[in-house]
Amino acid sequence: MARSYQMPVFSPLPVAFERGQGASLWDTNGRKYLDALAGIAVCGLGHAHPRIARALCDQATKLLHSSNWYEVPLQAKLAEELCRVAGMDNVFFCNSGAEANEAAIKLARLYGHQRKILTPGIIVTEGSFHGRTLATLSATGNRKIQAGFEPLVQGFYRVPYNDAASVAQVGERTQDIVAVLVEPITGEGGIVVPDDGYLKALRRICDERGWLLMFDEIQTGMCRTGKWFACQHEDVVPDVMTLAKGLGNGVPIGACLARDDAAGVFQPGNHGSTFSGNPLVCRVALEVLDILRSEKLDRRSAELGERMLADLKQELASVDGVKEIRGRGLMLAVELDRPCKDLMKLALDAGLLINVTAERVVRLLPPLIITDAEAGQIVQGVSGLIRDFLASSQPRSANP
Repeated sequence: MARSYQMPVFSPLPVAFERGQGASLWDTNGRKYLDALAGIAVCGLGHAHPRIARALCDQATKLLHSSNWYEVPLQAKLAEELCRVAGMDNVFFCNSGAEANEAAIKLARLYGHQRKILTPGIIVTEGSFHGRTLATLSATGNRKIQAGFEPLVQGFYRVPYNDAASVAQVGERTQDIVAVLVEPITGEGGIVVPDDGYLKALRRICDERGWLLMFDEIQTGMCRTGKWFACQHEDVVPDVMTLAKGLGNGVPIGACLARDDAAGVFQPGNHGSTFSGNPLVCRVALEVLDILRSEKLDRRSAELGERMLADLKQELASVDGVKEIRGRGLMLAVELDRPCKDLMKLALDAGLLINVTAERVVRLLPPLIITDAEAGQIVQGVSGLIRDFLASSQPRSANP
């Protein structure tokens, strides 16, 4: 085997892609695959979108980077457009979701210190995922990815997901809480859709106590769930919102948005990033926003997701070994009663790209631009793979 010069932090499946078009990818041998993962919710507009390609090429001939020592008109325009669609007041641009959440955590701590709280705490939830920097790793509710990186960053208070009462109880026990950080729908945690009213209850608790409500919309944002942002399903506006993934359709960009009191926390020198909001990424993100808006992909995601969810239930609801079929928009999951990571390789062999998260949850995050026919192919392909897998394997003891 040839020596690898890469750190072995990934375990890639045995395939390499060389080109894509829409919801399809072709490997280096010319074989075609249907993409039901979209780069983990990144390529919401699919691969090689002509408008994205034109924006990239055009901007590359003009200016890639100048630094934030100078004004960046495209950054200012993107900030205005993004705040308008999100109902926020200002934004800090960065390069990834982890960096967006890192900015939110720093903002919350500074917010607390400005209010004379010496050890500001943030409530987070079990089963969450917020990134792999040391602070976001500490905020994440997954012990497996924290192991070996101790000492973790202090100041996080963990509660069960979808349990607003437990959030209020933490506030009664400590006076140091300044914020709640939560995913409106968990991503890596298994696409868990909370009960109706959960986000509104968090909003009420935060308002009563003067806390910041911070939504991690990195996987759920940009029309993925049938709304521009998942929190809009409950008409809840947070104080801080973090975005990445689908915002750049493959070009690395993240954003931390704030409103009202939270919007005035950061001042010059409090935070920064070398590559923050350079002309190239902002040009692409502006194009992404315009395509999402002009093609009404929030509505398309809602309608197609509802249909795919119903079809998956029709195909799999009565199959032994299938525990639950759930989701919202084009963020869908089939939970099995046993670990099923092998399904990723089986799907690959069948020409389909899927993902398994939380050990036993098949996660589907197809591009928002898939056709009706491609949606049907995904449902039929996944259903057949799951039925065959369950028929040939036995449930094993594992944490639920």
